[in-house]
Amino acid sequence: MALKMKAHCEKCAAALHMDGLAYICSYECTFCRDCTDQMAQTCPNCGGELLVRPRRIVAAGAEA
Repeated sequence: MALKMKAHCEKCAAALHMDGLAYICSYECTFCRDCTDQMAQTCPNCGGELLVRPRRIVAAGAEA
């Protein structure tokens, strides 16, 4: 099962790019850096730890 690369922060709706910085919990709740810092690296949905999401690099002309 592939990691879902959500395109927006679940708290503030900021755009998140596949090759940019984002944070996720084990349930793949996804947040931007500012919201993650404001929430003390804790997911508001499950209480889990928010960690840096792996980046997915997309080749020119390819779709993820």
